[in-house]
Amino acid sequence: MTNQATLYLLCGKVASGKSTFANALAAEPGVLLLQEDFWLAGLFADELVTLADYVRCSRRLRQTMTPHITALLQQGLSVVLDFQANTVESRQWMMELIMAAGCQHQLHYFDVPDEVCKARLNLRNASGKHEFSVSDDEFDRISHHFQPPSEDEGFNVLTHTAE
Repeated sequence: MTNQATLYLLCGKVASGKSTFANALAAEPGVLLLQEDFWLAGLFADELVTLADYVRCSRRLRQTMTPHITALLQQGLSVVLDFQANTVESRQWMMELIMAAGCQHQLHYFDVPDEVCKARLNLRNASGKHEFSVSDDEFDRISHHFQPPSEDEGFNVLTHTAE
């Protein structure tokens, strides 16, 4: 690959530390942060009631953002894509971005126990600073669909565990 831009990807359950890490990555010069929750809240807040709504709106957002993200990477700007990489399907889209842009990538996998995620989630919900509030029951339903990355997907995976 000749493009030195990097696409940073994040995989982990809700409240595993993905967005906090994304913000730290984006603090570096020449790195742009794109946050799915920000865009979904701004564009589809009234439509997001169920998990199926999220899947539908997220798919629309990915389709719309694909040429923009690819162009940013092709111009040499690194991108932190704070979109969930929690299913094989979502990671396939991300691999398509990598291939289209001809860029480098890192998939940061947050392997954090559910108890830790739920404790962080409760603190996040109480702070009121996140675009979406997620209950413990919703966490369990969302986590049911979680698929950790596998070697055969072809990503450069860096694993992070709870401290």
